[in-house]
Amino acid sequence: MPVSPISRARIMIAGAHSGVGKSTLTLALVAALRDRGLKVQTFKVGPDYLDPSHLAHVSGRPCFNLDGWMSDRHYVEQMFTALSADADISIIEGVMGLFDGSSSDSIHGSSAEIAAWLDVPVALVVNTHGMARSVAALVKGYNELEPAVSLAGVLANRCGSPSHAELLSSALMAADLPPLLGAIRRDSVPELPSRHLGLISAAEQALSPEMMKSLAETAEQQMDLDLLLSQAQGANPIILDQPLVETPSCGVKKQVRLAVARDEAFQFYYPDFFTLLESKGCQLVYFSPLKDEALPENIDGLYFGGGYPEVHAEALSSNTSMLQDVSSFCASDKPVYAECGGLIYLSQGVEQKERLYPFAGVLPVWAKMLNKRKVLGYVKATLQQDSLFGTCGSVFRGHEYHYSELAASPVGIDGWESVYQLQQNRTGHCRAEGYQRGNILVSYAHLHLASRPEAVNRFIEKLSCAD
Repeated sequence: MPVSPISRARIMIAGAHSGVGKSTLTLALVAALRDRGLKVQTFKVGPDYLDPSHLAHVSGRPCFNLDGWMSDRHYVEQMFTALSADADISIIEGVMGLFDGSSSDSIHGSSAEIAAWLDVPVALVVNTHGMARSVAALVKGYNELEPAVSLAGVLANRCGSPSHAELLSSALMAADLPPLLGAIRRDSVPELPSRHLGLISAAEQALSPEMMKSLAETAEQQMDLDLLLSQAQGANPIILDQPLVETPSCGVKKQVRLAVARDEAFQFYYPDFFTLLESKGCQLVYFSPLKDEALPENIDGLYFGGGYPEVHAEALSSNTSMLQDVSSFCASDKPVYAECGGLIYLSQGVEQKERLYPFAGVLPVWAKMLNKRKVLGYVKATLQQDSLFGTCGSVFRGHEYHYSELAASPVGIDGWESVYQLQQNRTGHCRAEGYQRGNILVSYAHLHLASRPEAVNRFIEKLSCAD
Protein backbone atom coordinates (compact mmCIF):
# COMPACT_ATOMS: atom_id res chain seq x y z
CA MET A 1 0.00 0.00 0.00
CA PRO A 2 1.42 3.45 -0.90
CA VAL A 3 2.63 5.55 2.03
CA SER A 4 1.96 9.22 2.69
CA PRO A 5 3.22 11.64 0.02
CA ILE A 6 6.68 13.10 0.69
CA SER A 7 7.41 16.67 -0.36
CA ARG A 8 10.86 17.46 -1.73
CA ALA A 9 11.95 20.53 -3.69
CA ARG A 10 13.86 19.11 -6.62
CA ILE A 11 14.88 19.70 -10.21
CA MET A 12 16.96 17.86 -12.80
CA ILE A 13 19.42 19.59 -15.11
CA ALA A 14 19.48 17.44 -18.24
CA GLY A 15 20.97 17.97 -21.68
CA ALA A 16 19.45 17.72 -25.12
CA HIS A 17 22.63 15.73 -25.84
CA SER A 18 26.15 15.33 -24.49
CA GLY A 19 28.41 18.35 -24.68
CA VAL A 20 25.77 21.05 -24.21
CA GLY A 21 27.33 22.28 -20.95
CA LYS A 22 24.99 20.73 -18.38
CA SER A 23 27.81 19.90 -15.95
CA THR A 24 29.08 23.48 -15.88
CA LEU A 25 25.58 24.94 -15.56
CA THR A 26 24.69 22.50 -12.78
CA LEU A 27 27.77 23.56 -10.84
CA ALA A 28 26.90 27.22 -11.45
CA LEU A 29 23.36 26.67 -10.18
CA VAL A 30 24.52 24.82 -7.06
CA ALA A 31 27.08 27.56 -6.30
CA ALA A 32 24.47 30.30 -6.70
CA LEU A 33 21.91 28.57 -4.49
CA ARG A 34 24.52 28.02 -1.79
CA ASP A 35 25.37 31.71 -1.99
CA ARG A 36 21.71 32.35 -1.26
CA GLY A 37 22.10 30.32 1.92
CA LEU A 38 20.31 27.18 0.79
CA LYS A 39 21.28 23.62 1.69
CA VAL A 40 21.70 21.86 -1.64
CA GLN A 41 21.78 18.07 -1.97
CA THR A 42 23.24 16.96 -5.28
CA PHE A 43 22.80 13.76 -7.25
CA LYS A 44 24.25 12.49 -10.52
CA VAL A 45 22.48 10.14 -12.90
CA GLY A 46 24.56 7.21 -14.11
CA PRO A 47 27.79 5.55 -12.98
CA ASP A 48 29.98 8.68 -13.27
CA TYR A 49 32.58 9.39 -10.56
CA LEU A 50 34.02 12.69 -11.84
CA ASP A 51 31.10 15.13 -11.94
CA PRO A 52 29.99 14.01 -8.45
CA SER A 53 33.38 14.96 -7.03
CA HIS A 54 32.87 18.57 -8.16
CA LEU A 55 29.22 18.65 -7.13
CA ALA A 56 30.25 17.47 -3.66
CA HIS A 57 32.96 20.13 -3.49
CA VAL A 58 30.67 22.97 -4.55
CA SER A 59 27.66 21.87 -2.48
CA GLY A 60 29.65 20.99 0.64
CA ARG A 61 27.80 17.65 0.88
CA PRO A 62 28.48 14.22 -0.65
CA CYS A 63 26.97 13.74 -4.09
CA PHE A 64 25.18 10.43 -4.72
CA ASN A 65 24.61 8.50 -7.95
CA LEU A 66 21.13 7.56 -9.15
CA ASP A 67 21.29 4.70 -11.64
CA GLY A 68 18.26 2.84 -12.94
CA TRP A 69 20.25 0.07 -14.57
CA MET A 70 22.71 -0.81 -11.80
CA SER A 71 20.06 -0.55 -9.08
CA ASP A 72 16.24 -0.47 -9.17
CA ARG A 73 13.37 1.93 -8.64
CA HIS A 74 12.84 1.01 -5.01
CA TYR A 75 16.50 1.66 -4.18
CA VAL A 76 16.54 4.99 -6.06
CA GLU A 77 13.35 6.21 -4.37
CA GLN A 78 14.51 5.16 -0.90
CA MET A 79 17.97 6.69 -1.25
CA PHE A 80 16.79 9.96 -2.78
CA THR A 81 14.04 10.47 -0.23
CA ALA A 82 16.31 9.74 2.73
CA LEU A 83 19.28 11.82 1.59
CA SER A 84 17.24 14.86 0.56
CA ALA A 85 15.31 15.07 3.83
CA ASP A 86 17.39 17.84 5.43
CA ALA A 87 18.09 19.82 2.23
CA ASP A 88 16.27 22.91 1.00
CA ILE A 89 16.51 21.68 -2.58
CA SER A 90 17.92 18.71 -4.48
CA ILE A 91 19.68 19.22 -7.80
CA ILE A 92 20.05 16.16 -10.04
CA GLU A 93 22.52 16.35 -12.91
CA GLY A 94 21.58 14.13 -15.83
CA VAL A 95 23.80 11.98 -17.99
CA MET A 96 24.32 12.30 -21.76
CA GLY A 97 21.07 13.41 -23.43
CA LEU A 98 17.82 13.28 -21.46
CA PHE A 99 16.59 10.09 -23.15
CA ASP A 100 19.97 8.40 -23.72
CA GLY A 101 20.48 5.28 -21.63
CA SER A 102 20.99 1.56 -21.79
CA SER A 103 18.25 1.04 -24.39
CA SER A 104 17.47 2.65 -27.74
CA ASP A 105 13.73 1.97 -27.52
CA SER A 106 12.90 2.84 -23.90
CA ILE A 107 13.96 5.18 -21.10
CA HIS A 108 15.70 2.37 -19.21
CA GLY A 109 19.01 3.53 -17.72
CA SER A 110 18.48 7.16 -18.75
CA SER A 111 18.03 10.49 -16.98
CA ALA A 112 14.41 10.38 -18.15
CA GLU A 113 13.88 7.16 -16.18
CA ILE A 114 15.08 8.78 -12.97
CA ALA A 115 12.96 11.86 -13.70
CA ALA A 116 9.91 9.64 -14.16
CA TRP A 117 10.55 7.55 -11.05
CA LEU A 118 11.04 10.59 -8.82
CA ASP A 119 8.58 12.85 -10.68
CA VAL A 120 11.31 15.46 -11.07
CA PRO A 121 10.75 18.60 -13.19
CA VAL A 122 13.48 18.79 -15.84
CA ALA A 123 15.38 21.92 -16.89
CA LEU A 124 16.56 21.08 -20.41
CA VAL A 125 19.95 22.48 -21.41
CA VAL A 126 20.05 23.31 -25.12
CA ASN A 127 22.95 24.63 -27.17
CA THR A 128 21.09 27.49 -28.84
CA HIS A 129 24.00 28.88 -30.82
CA GLY A 130 22.59 29.78 -34.25
CA MET A 131 19.03 28.82 -33.23
CA ALA A 132 15.82 30.85 -33.04
CA ARG A 133 12.28 29.41 -33.52
CA SER A 134 13.81 25.97 -34.09
CA VAL A 135 14.24 25.77 -30.33
CA ALA A 136 10.48 25.34 -30.08
CA ALA A 137 10.52 22.32 -32.40
CA LEU A 138 13.32 20.71 -30.41
CA VAL A 139 11.74 21.39 -27.03
CA LYS A 140 8.32 20.20 -28.25
CA GLY A 141 9.83 16.82 -29.09
CA TYR A 142 11.53 16.49 -25.71
CA ASN A 143 8.38 17.62 -23.95
CA GLU A 144 6.10 15.09 -25.64
CA LEU A 145 8.22 11.97 -26.23
CA GLU A 146 7.56 10.44 -22.82
CA PRO A 147 4.37 11.43 -20.95
CA ALA A 148 5.93 10.52 -17.58
CA VAL A 149 8.71 13.10 -18.06
CA SER A 150 7.84 16.73 -17.42
CA LEU A 151 9.92 19.71 -18.53
CA ALA A 152 10.12 22.65 -16.14
CA GLY A 153 11.75 24.87 -18.72
CA VAL A 154 14.78 25.50 -20.88
CA LEU A 155 18.31 26.68 -20.11
CA ALA A 156 19.56 28.20 -23.36
CA ASN A 157 23.32 27.75 -23.30
CA ARG A 158 25.77 29.52 -25.62
CA CYS A 159 23.20 32.17 -26.30
CA GLY A 160 24.07 35.40 -28.13
CA SER A 161 22.71 38.84 -27.33
CA PRO A 162 19.73 39.79 -25.13
CA SER A 163 17.66 40.04 -28.29
CA HIS A 164 18.59 36.41 -29.08
CA ALA A 165 17.29 35.42 -25.67
CA GLU A 166 14.05 37.30 -26.38
CA LEU A 167 13.63 35.39 -29.65
CA LEU A 168 14.06 32.08 -27.85
CA SER A 169 11.66 33.02 -25.07
CA SER A 170 9.02 34.23 -27.53
CA ALA A 171 9.32 31.06 -29.62
CA LEU A 172 8.71 28.87 -26.57
CA MET A 173 5.83 31.02 -25.37
CA ALA A 174 4.14 31.11 -28.79
CA ALA A 175 4.24 27.30 -28.99
CA ASP A 176 2.79 27.01 -25.47
CA LEU A 177 5.92 25.24 -24.25
CA PRO A 178 7.77 25.34 -20.90
CA PRO A 179 9.44 28.71 -20.32
CA LEU A 180 12.97 29.95 -20.71
CA LEU A 181 14.71 29.53 -17.34
CA GLY A 182 17.95 31.13 -18.40
CA ALA A 183 19.99 32.37 -21.35
CA ILE A 184 23.69 31.82 -20.71
CA ARG A 185 25.85 33.86 -23.06
CA ARG A 186 28.66 32.31 -25.04
CA ASP A 187 32.03 32.42 -23.27
CA SER A 188 30.47 33.71 -20.04
CA VAL A 189 31.33 30.61 -17.99
CA PRO A 190 34.84 29.31 -17.36
CA GLU A 191 35.93 26.17 -19.19
CA LEU A 192 36.53 23.33 -16.77
CA PRO A 193 39.53 20.98 -17.23
CA SER A 194 38.63 17.57 -18.66
CA ARG A 195 40.12 14.15 -19.39
CA HIS A 196 38.67 11.30 -21.47
CA LEU A 197 34.86 11.48 -21.12
CA GLY A 198 34.55 13.90 -18.22
CA LEU A 199 35.98 16.53 -15.96
CA ILE A 200 39.25 16.12 -14.14
CA SER A 201 38.20 15.11 -10.62
CA ALA A 202 38.03 17.49 -7.69
CA ALA A 203 40.60 15.34 -5.88
CA GLU A 204 43.15 16.32 -8.52
CA GLN A 205 42.01 19.84 -9.33
CA ALA A 206 39.25 21.30 -7.19
CA LEU A 207 37.47 24.40 -8.38
CA SER A 208 39.05 27.49 -6.85
CA PRO A 209 36.99 29.94 -4.76
CA GLU A 210 37.38 32.44 -7.59
CA MET A 211 35.97 29.98 -10.15
CA MET A 212 33.07 29.06 -7.89
CA LYS A 213 32.31 32.75 -7.42
CA SER A 214 32.37 33.26 -11.18
CA LEU A 215 30.02 30.31 -11.71
CA ALA A 216 27.62 31.56 -9.04
CA GLU A 217 27.56 35.05 -10.54
CA THR A 218 26.82 33.61 -13.97
CA ALA A 219 23.84 31.68 -12.65
CA GLU A 220 22.55 34.61 -10.60
CA GLN A 221 22.76 37.01 -13.52
CA GLN A 222 21.81 34.80 -16.45
CA MET A 223 19.31 32.33 -15.01
CA ASP A 224 15.90 33.13 -13.57
CA LEU A 225 16.68 31.53 -10.23
CA ASP A 226 13.39 32.60 -8.65
CA LEU A 227 11.42 30.88 -11.40
CA LEU A 228 13.66 27.84 -11.26
CA LEU A 229 13.22 27.58 -7.49
CA SER A 230 9.47 27.96 -7.90
CA GLN A 231 9.43 25.06 -10.36
CA ALA A 232 11.50 22.91 -7.99
CA GLN A 233 9.37 23.76 -4.96
CA GLY A 234 6.20 23.05 -6.93
CA ALA A 235 7.26 19.50 -7.79
CA ASN A 236 4.61 16.90 -7.04
CA PRO A 237 4.97 14.98 -3.77
CA ILE A 238 6.77 11.64 -4.09
CA ILE A 239 4.53 8.62 -3.59
CA LEU A 240 6.55 5.65 -2.36
CA ASP A 241 5.28 2.11 -2.89
CA GLN A 242 6.91 1.12 0.39
CA PRO A 243 7.76 3.10 3.52
CA LEU A 244 11.34 4.14 4.21
CA VAL A 245 13.12 1.23 5.86
CA GLU A 246 16.50 0.72 7.44
CA THR A 247 18.76 -1.94 5.98
CA PRO A 248 18.73 -5.12 8.10
CA SER A 249 21.76 -5.64 10.31
CA CYS A 250 24.37 -8.17 9.26
CA GLY A 251 24.41 -9.62 12.78
CA VAL A 252 28.17 -9.17 13.27
CA LYS A 253 28.98 -7.96 16.78
CA LYS A 254 32.68 -7.27 16.27
CA GLN A 255 33.53 -3.85 14.84
CA VAL A 256 35.64 -4.28 11.75
CA ARG A 257 38.12 -1.85 10.21
CA LEU A 258 38.37 -1.53 6.44
CA ALA A 259 41.32 0.40 5.01
CA VAL A 260 40.31 2.35 1.90
CA ALA A 261 42.87 3.74 -0.56
CA ARG A 262 41.84 7.34 -1.18
CA ASP A 263 44.00 10.01 -2.78
CA GLU A 264 44.65 11.55 -6.19
CA ALA A 265 45.39 8.10 -7.66
CA PHE A 266 42.40 6.24 -6.14
CA GLN A 267 39.18 8.20 -5.98
CA PHE A 268 36.38 6.29 -7.72
CA TYR A 269 33.94 5.23 -5.02
CA TYR A 270 30.17 5.33 -4.55
CA PRO A 271 29.44 7.13 -1.26
CA ASP A 272 26.26 5.14 -0.63
CA PHE A 273 28.45 2.02 -0.31
CA PHE A 274 30.49 3.75 2.40
CA THR A 275 27.30 4.95 4.11
CA LEU A 276 25.93 1.41 4.17
CA LEU A 277 29.18 -0.07 5.47
CA GLU A 278 29.33 2.46 8.30
CA SER A 279 25.67 1.90 9.18
CA LYS A 280 26.52 -1.76 9.74
CA GLY A 281 29.39 -1.00 12.11
CA CYS A 282 32.30 -1.05 9.66
CA GLN A 283 34.90 1.59 10.45
CA LEU A 284 36.46 3.07 7.32
CA VAL A 285 40.11 4.04 7.61
CA TYR A 286 41.41 6.06 4.67
CA PHE A 287 45.03 5.98 3.57
CA SER A 288 47.12 7.22 0.66
CA PRO A 289 49.18 4.77 -1.42
CA LEU A 290 50.87 7.86 -2.84
CA LYS A 291 51.95 9.57 0.38
CA ASP A 292 51.73 7.16 3.31
CA GLU A 293 54.63 4.85 4.07
CA ALA A 294 52.52 2.03 5.52
CA LEU A 295 48.98 0.75 5.84
CA PRO A 296 46.87 1.80 8.83
CA GLU A 297 47.25 -0.43 11.88
CA ASN A 298 44.80 -3.07 13.07
CA ILE A 299 42.83 -3.40 9.86
CA ASP A 300 40.68 -6.34 8.79
CA GLY A 301 40.60 -5.73 5.05
CA LEU A 302 41.70 -3.57 2.11
CA TYR A 303 39.67 -1.81 -0.57
CA PHE A 304 41.25 -0.22 -3.64
CA GLY A 305 38.80 1.66 -5.86
CA GLY A 306 39.40 2.93 -9.35
CA GLY A 307 41.21 6.07 -10.36
CA TYR A 308 44.30 7.03 -12.29
CA PRO A 309 47.26 5.00 -11.00
CA GLU A 310 48.84 5.34 -14.45
CA VAL A 311 48.93 9.14 -14.09
CA HIS A 312 50.75 8.76 -10.77
CA ALA A 313 52.69 5.63 -11.75
CA GLU A 314 56.14 6.98 -10.95
CA ALA A 315 55.18 8.19 -7.46
CA LEU A 316 53.27 5.00 -6.65
CA SER A 317 56.12 2.83 -7.89
CA SER A 318 58.64 4.83 -5.85
CA ASN A 319 56.73 4.32 -2.61
CA THR A 320 58.31 0.90 -2.04
CA SER A 321 57.52 0.73 1.68
CA MET A 322 53.79 1.00 0.97
CA LEU A 323 53.99 -1.53 -1.87
CA GLN A 324 55.75 -3.99 0.41
CA ASP A 325 53.19 -3.46 3.17
CA VAL A 326 50.31 -4.03 0.73
CA SER A 327 51.97 -7.17 -0.62
CA SER A 328 52.48 -8.53 2.90
CA PHE A 329 48.86 -7.82 3.84
CA CYS A 330 47.65 -9.64 0.73
CA ALA A 331 49.59 -12.70 1.91
CA SER A 332 47.64 -12.71 5.21
CA ASP A 333 44.44 -14.17 3.67
CA LYS A 334 42.42 -11.21 4.96
CA PRO A 335 39.84 -9.78 2.52
CA VAL A 336 41.20 -7.55 -0.25
CA TYR A 337 38.98 -6.06 -2.96
CA ALA A 338 40.28 -4.01 -5.89
CA GLU A 339 38.47 -2.47 -8.85
CA CYS A 340 39.98 -1.24 -12.13
CA GLY A 341 42.76 1.13 -11.02
CA GLY A 342 43.05 -0.95 -7.86
CA LEU A 343 43.54 -4.04 -10.02
CA ILE A 344 46.39 -2.26 -11.81
CA TYR A 345 48.00 -1.33 -8.49
CA LEU A 346 47.91 -4.95 -7.29
CA SER A 347 49.39 -6.23 -10.56
CA GLN A 348 53.09 -6.66 -11.26
CA GLY A 349 53.02 -3.11 -12.55
CA VAL A 350 51.95 -0.98 -15.48
CA GLU A 351 53.55 -0.50 -18.87
CA GLN A 352 53.01 2.85 -20.53
CA LYS A 353 54.95 4.83 -23.11
CA GLU A 354 57.53 2.02 -23.29
CA ARG A 355 58.30 2.30 -19.57
CA LEU A 356 57.61 -0.23 -16.83
CA TYR A 357 56.47 0.89 -13.37
CA PRO A 358 56.52 -1.96 -10.79
CA PHE A 359 53.61 -2.10 -8.35
CA ALA A 360 52.52 -4.46 -5.54
CA GLY A 361 53.09 -7.67 -7.51
CA VAL A 362 50.13 -9.54 -6.01
CA LEU A 363 48.43 -10.34 -9.30
CA PRO A 364 50.99 -12.35 -11.32
CA VAL A 365 50.64 -10.36 -14.58
CA TRP A 366 51.38 -6.86 -15.85
CA ALA A 367 48.89 -4.24 -16.97
CA LYS A 368 49.51 -2.02 -19.97
CA MET A 369 48.00 1.27 -21.03
CA LEU A 370 46.40 1.57 -24.45
CA ASN A 371 46.13 4.46 -26.87
CA LYS A 372 42.38 3.95 -27.22
CA ARG A 373 39.63 3.16 -24.76
CA LYS A 374 39.37 -0.58 -24.14
CA VAL A 375 35.76 -0.72 -22.97
CA LEU A 376 32.89 1.44 -21.78
CA GLY A 377 29.48 0.25 -20.66
CA TYR A 378 27.24 -1.54 -18.20
CA VAL A 379 28.08 -5.12 -17.23
CA LYS A 380 26.44 -7.97 -15.33
CA ALA A 381 28.71 -10.17 -13.19
CA THR A 382 27.51 -13.68 -12.35
CA LEU A 383 29.56 -15.51 -9.73
CA GLN A 384 30.88 -18.87 -10.92
CA GLN A 385 31.92 -19.78 -7.36
CA ASP A 386 31.68 -18.33 -3.87
CA SER A 387 33.44 -15.01 -3.34
CA LEU A 388 33.67 -11.97 -1.05
CA PHE A 389 30.22 -10.61 -1.88
CA GLY A 390 28.14 -13.68 -2.59
CA THR A 391 27.81 -17.37 -3.33
CA CYS A 392 27.95 -19.13 -6.68
CA GLY A 393 25.14 -17.90 -8.93
CA SER A 394 24.82 -14.46 -7.34
CA VAL A 395 24.41 -11.68 -9.89
CA PHE A 396 25.72 -8.12 -9.60
CA ARG A 397 25.46 -5.12 -11.85
CA GLY A 398 28.09 -2.51 -12.53
CA HIS A 399 30.05 -0.86 -15.29
CA GLU A 400 33.45 -0.89 -16.98
CA TYR A 401 35.46 2.04 -18.27
CA HIS A 402 39.20 1.75 -18.81
CA TYR A 403 42.10 2.47 -21.13
CA SER A 404 44.20 -0.49 -20.05
CA GLU A 405 44.26 -4.27 -20.19
CA LEU A 406 46.12 -7.14 -18.58
CA ALA A 407 49.05 -8.33 -20.67
CA ALA A 408 48.01 -11.95 -19.98
CA SER A 409 45.43 -13.89 -18.02
CA PRO A 410 46.41 -14.69 -14.42
CA VAL A 411 44.15 -17.77 -14.36
CA GLY A 412 46.06 -20.90 -13.45
CA ILE A 413 49.09 -19.04 -12.09
CA ASP A 414 49.84 -19.37 -8.35
CA GLY A 415 46.28 -20.41 -7.55
CA TRP A 416 44.48 -17.53 -9.30
CA GLU A 417 41.01 -18.34 -10.67
CA SER A 418 38.30 -16.48 -12.59
CA VAL A 419 35.05 -16.17 -10.61
CA TYR A 420 32.94 -13.83 -12.80
CA GLN A 421 31.06 -14.46 -15.98
CA LEU A 422 31.02 -10.83 -17.11
CA GLN A 423 28.34 -9.94 -19.64
CA GLN A 424 28.29 -6.65 -21.54
CA ASN A 425 24.86 -5.07 -21.55
CA ARG A 426 24.84 -3.73 -25.10
CA THR A 427 26.33 -6.68 -26.96
CA GLY A 428 25.53 -9.59 -24.66
CA HIS A 429 29.16 -10.70 -25.03
CA CYS A 430 30.38 -12.79 -22.07
CA ARG A 431 33.91 -13.37 -20.85
CA ALA A 432 35.64 -14.82 -17.81
CA GLU A 433 36.81 -12.11 -15.44
CA GLY A 434 36.94 -11.32 -11.72
CA TYR A 435 40.21 -12.81 -10.54
CA GLN A 436 40.37 -14.46 -7.14
CA ARG A 437 42.88 -16.17 -4.92
CA GLY A 438 41.81 -16.94 -1.39
CA ASN A 439 40.17 -13.78 -0.05
CA ILE A 440 41.62 -11.47 -2.71
CA LEU A 441 39.23 -10.38 -5.47
CA VAL A 442 40.24 -8.03 -8.29
CA SER A 443 38.31 -6.95 -11.38
CA TYR A 444 38.01 -4.24 -13.99
CA ALA A 445 34.27 -4.00 -13.20
CA HIS A 446 32.96 -1.36 -10.82
CA LEU A 447 30.10 -3.12 -9.04
CA HIS A 448 27.17 -1.26 -7.46
CA LEU A 449 27.17 -2.99 -4.09
CA ALA A 450 25.14 -0.56 -2.00
CA SER A 451 21.94 -1.71 -3.72
CA ARG A 452 22.75 -5.29 -2.64
CA PRO A 453 22.71 -5.19 1.20
CA GLU A 454 23.07 -8.98 1.42
CA ALA A 455 26.40 -8.64 -0.43
CA VAL A 456 27.56 -5.99 2.03
CA ASN A 457 26.54 -8.23 4.95
CA ARG A 458 28.61 -11.05 3.52
CA PHE A 459 31.60 -8.77 3.02
CA ILE A 460 31.43 -7.56 6.63
CA GLU A 461 31.17 -11.15 7.83
CA LYS A 462 34.31 -11.94 5.85
CA LEU A 463 36.05 -8.97 7.47
CA SER A 464 34.93 -10.08 10.93
CA CYS A 465 36.50 -13.51 10.41
CA ALA A 466 39.91 -11.99 9.66
CA ASP A 467 42.52 -13.10 12.20
